[in-house]
Amino acid sequence: MRFRSVSIESMAYVIPPERVTSADIEARLAPLYERLRLPEGRLELMTGIRARHFWPQPIRPSEASAEAGTKALAASAFDAGDIDLLVHCGVCRDRLEPATAAYVHGLLGLGPAVQIADVSNACLGFLNGLVLAGGLIESGQIRRALLVSGEDGRPLLEHTIRSLLEGEHTRKSVKPYFANLTIGAGAVAAVLCHRDEIARGRDSLALLGGTGRTDSAANKLCEGDSAGTGGLAMLTEAEALLDAGIALAGSTWNDFLPALGWTAATPSRVVCHQVGRAHQRRLLEALGIDPAKDFITYPEMGNVGSVSLPLTLARAVEENALAPGQTAALLGIGSGLSCLMLGVERQVAR
Repeated sequence: MRFRSVSIESMAYVIPPERVTSADIEARLAPLYERLRLPEGRLELMTGIRARHFWPQPIRPSEASAEAGTKALAASAFDAGDIDLLVHCGVCRDRLEPATAAYVHGLLGLGPAVQIADVSNACLGFLNGLVLAGGLIESGQIRRALLVSGEDGRPLLEHTIRSLLEGEHTRKSVKPYFANLTIGAGAVAAVLCHRDEIARGRDSLALLGGTGRTDSAANKLCEGDSAGTGGLAMLTEAEALLDAGIALAGSTWNDFLPALGWTAATPSRVVCHQVGRAHQRRLLEALGIDPAKDFITYPEMGNVGSVSLPLTLARAVEENALAPGQTAALLGIGSGLSCLMLGVERQVAR
């Protein structure tokens, strides 16, 4: 797929105020660690994740998404009345019906002519939203879109800690729960528009295009659902999921480069879904990417689902790690398995 007329006009994110370290989580799991003789510090050592952030009080995904959306609109040249499409892209949602986007629409005070929808595809949802909204802009059906996502991993973390402390676990039986301890919380939003609406001198990200692939044979390697008590439950076959994900990323990368007319050396930066140290190392090695090009947030944020990659992109722009004129490859992957890779270029409109 190629885009010639689509830009990410503004981005914003929300980092929850409560910082929870990997050591904090291990302290709560001390009885399990002692019984199974698990070494302290293994969570950070294995994942590279020092901390993750949570809201101290219960928060609905729509509320988190609306907070990020408010910030993105404040940073934009547009206001709420200019938006044609609102898409909520998170794993977390307020309820099954109506769409979480309906609540975000109300919280943001968007107009009655705005189309709304939820797009959910595990950790890949925000990139799917970019493609879908970008296609509508490219085709001329809409001019401006607001994408939002709010993820709160605290219910999953709390349910996991209870399950590990209450169950009769062995070293083998705790493995499917381990990935849950890396999950964090946060929110992100982006305003997309037709490129000719970018004001002269304004900084934006041109959406260039990309490609995607799916391996549904791996759809049982990471499954999450309601725990039945208002919490969340998830089990992950981490090693098998990593192997399958790296294989899928490799085939997607081989399609992605020629789709944009790039070589492996073309992107100045890569921004990946933020899982942890092992995933980062294996992915960059498999694709032949210089680790110096990778911009990361997982050491301090953990895995924030669909928020991770776009939040990391926003931070890269904010810190000028992606300078005007430079390109970045967005390397997204979500359980299922789905992989989507997109190219962007930071531009200043003339």
